[in-house]
Amino acid sequence: MNLAFNKILKEDIPQILPLIQRLMENQFSDEILLERFTEMFTQNYECFGIYLDEKLIGVFGMWFMTRHYAGRSCEPDHIYIDESYRNLGIGKKLFEFIYDYAGKKGCETSELNSYVSNYRSHKFYLNEGYVIKGYHFLKKL
Repeated sequence: MNLAFNKILKEDIPQILPLIQRLMENQFSDEILLERFTEMFTQNYECFGIYLDEKLIGVFGMWFMTRHYAGRSCEPDHIYIDESYRNLGIGKKLFEFIYDYAGKKGCETSELNSYVSNYRSHKFYLNEGYVIKGYHFLKKL
């Protein structure tokens, strides 16, 4: 398996939008997602494509910040692997990459959010050693 995690540049955002749309179940237009990702690229955010034999099969991002309760931290975000490539060990290899990459950037911890209804991801993250520390609240302004 020739697996690679390659950084996505701002000009390549349109390539990942179909995967983000599947993850988000088409909640937002491509225009809104393009606008939001373009802004994200100006912040402490990095985006990567997941490539198998040079074919884009997934996407994920990482936020970098310092938290008073966790120190320097990496937050994996919007992790999506195409359904036909799941259960092949790619997620495990992905998180090995994330831990190594974040460690090289001086991170002490990793934290993430997962949708309440995404039970398969909960099991995966618990097996990765993540612990549930709280709830994520959202309010539209």
